[in-house]
Amino acid sequence: MKRFKYILGFIAASFLVSCEDYLDTPAQSTLDQSIIFASPDLAMKAVMGIHQSFGETNSYRGRYLAWYGLNSDVEWYNSSEKTTGQAQLANYTVTPTNDQMNTANNAWAKMYEGIERANLCIHGIRKYGNPTPGSEMGQILGEALTLRALIYADLVRAWGDVPARFEPITTSTIYMAKSDRDVIYKQLIADLGEAAELVAWPNATTMTKTIEHVNKAFVKSFRARLCLVAAGYSLRPDGQIRRSNDPELSVSKMYEIAKKEVLDVIGSKTAKLEPTFADVFKKNLRDDVSAGGEGLFEIPFADGRGRMVFTFGVKHNSIDQYTAQAKGGDAGVVPYLFYDFDTKDTRRDVTCVPYEWSSVKDYDKTGTRSKQILNSSGAAKWYFGKFRYEWMKRRVTSTNDDGVNKQYMRYAEVLLMAAEILNELEGPAVAAPYLKEIRQRAFNRAEWPTKVDAYVNALQDKESMFKAIVDEHAFEFTGEMLRKEALIRWNLLKDKMDVAKVKMTELSNLSGRYSDVNGKLYSRYAADGETLEIYGLNRGEIEDKTSEYSTVTSWISTTKLTALKINSLYLTDPNTRQFWPIWQNFIDSSNGLLKNDYGY
Repeated sequence: MKRFKYILGFIAASFLVSCEDYLDTPAQSTLDQSIIFASPDLAMKAVMGIHQSFGETNSYRGRYLAWYGLNSDVEWYNSSEKTTGQAQLANYTVTPTNDQMNTANNAWAKMYEGIERANLCIHGIRKYGNPTPGSEMGQILGEALTLRALIYADLVRAWGDVPARFEPITTSTIYMAKSDRDVIYKQLIADLGEAAELVAWPNATTMTKTIEHVNKAFVKSFRARLCLVAAGYSLRPDGQIRRSNDPELSVSKMYEIAKKEVLDVIGSKTAKLEPTFADVFKKNLRDDVSAGGEGLFEIPFADGRGRMVFTFGVKHNSIDQYTAQAKGGDAGVVPYLFYDFDTKDTRRDVTCVPYEWSSVKDYDKTGTRSKQILNSSGAAKWYFGKFRYEWMKRRVTSTNDDGVNKQYMRYAEVLLMAAEILNELEGPAVAAPYLKEIRQRAFNRAEWPTKVDAYVNALQDKESMFKAIVDEHAFEFTGEMLRKEALIRWNLLKDKMDVAKVKMTELSNLSGRYSDVNGKLYSRYAADGETLEIYGLNRGEIEDKTSEYSTVTSWISTTKLTALKINSLYLTDPNTRQFWPIWQNFIDSSNGLLKNDYGY
């Protein structure tokens, strides 16, 4: 079981009272702050209140994590063609009155609740806790600074310019207008620089033995990510897509900071890639939160909170041998991606799953077991194989939650950032070793001479290396909701989504780049009676196998992968809708200080 649970002590609960929206002032503490923040034990309980905000009903748990990141060129809501609230969040047609988001207790409010809790902790620890690098109170302050930065980074990722609150709310600051995101980025980068000096490396202390608390490797890596985002492109309130005009956030300055941070993490040898790609996600699903592996930080959820498999997992149509929760499959892989993977790439079959699990009545008359079945939508609907009930050790019994942590950052991203940064600053030869390390894990050793060495060594200029890094990012991180932000900062969002639409059209017609793909699948069951054996998924598998397989399924056609489905990847220019609107509820309660930009 996970080591970290949401068991808030009386002190934290009484001091950090939840508010219905971020405009409410916090309740007065039942204990004086000088007592709470002079004690490491009580201060840590207060910081746990920040963690609590992640799991509340309409916060990260079921709103932000479930919907931010959809749609991209490789990930989409599997019902994007619909016109209702959830689809609107994904297909770039959302409005400020969206019925999934426009409530007083929604993600916007809960994120500012978490920020206010962090502000109170940071203020109190600075005043009463005597935090120093390496001390217990220093670690606690570093965690509070990092959690505040994480929430703010996600706010800016989703909404662009937002109110900048870095001090506890007073009567004069209840209402605030939006701040330029550049101001926020500079504060976060400075805060993370301080936090990196305060917190310990993974496994150096009791607290950093688990990735449910922050450590120096995560803080430095997260700081590098923010530097790249701050120096990147994004839509501004005036309608322009551009980099920051602030010289402090220039590519040269931000990339130098990011370079130092990622090389520090790599040089520390306190994190490493898991032996296989599947191991990364099996550890996550099996609640292994030990530090020192690939995971750098996870947003922790107790068993009855969180919706990672619930939302992103391989679909189970009924309660069965693997789960007491019939869910999964809300989102999945954009259909062409499976066919763009190298057939030797071990990440492909972990990432892209073409089957779901049947209703038990279709397999087992006793009503307890299901089996894999090809979904009726054919190649129009794939699932993220990184999230599987069948890989869990715990049996999920909740009707709404699965308890799986959000894997917020892993070491593979550090290596890919290192390749990107060093390619920009020093050229492809210096970047090459880091890209090779990613690909070495992706391919069996026998394939390294061609799939790793020859492939990477052929990238002789910055442009070709950058293109390869963009492609590698998709193959490595599809389903982890990192892609949309990366495409925005690279100024590639619409370009890549346009390419995805063209590729899906070719796939539906079995033409162009996909002319060697079979429109039929031949399937049978393995000896266990539940696992599908499939012929026809790989390129070039076009022979008639009717005599060898029990079932032939129409998999790809214009009636399966329709023009309506393809076009629903985006219904409004995604470059003009890079951010969600501030929900009307919060506009109305802002005393006239908040407004929407970006054409909303």
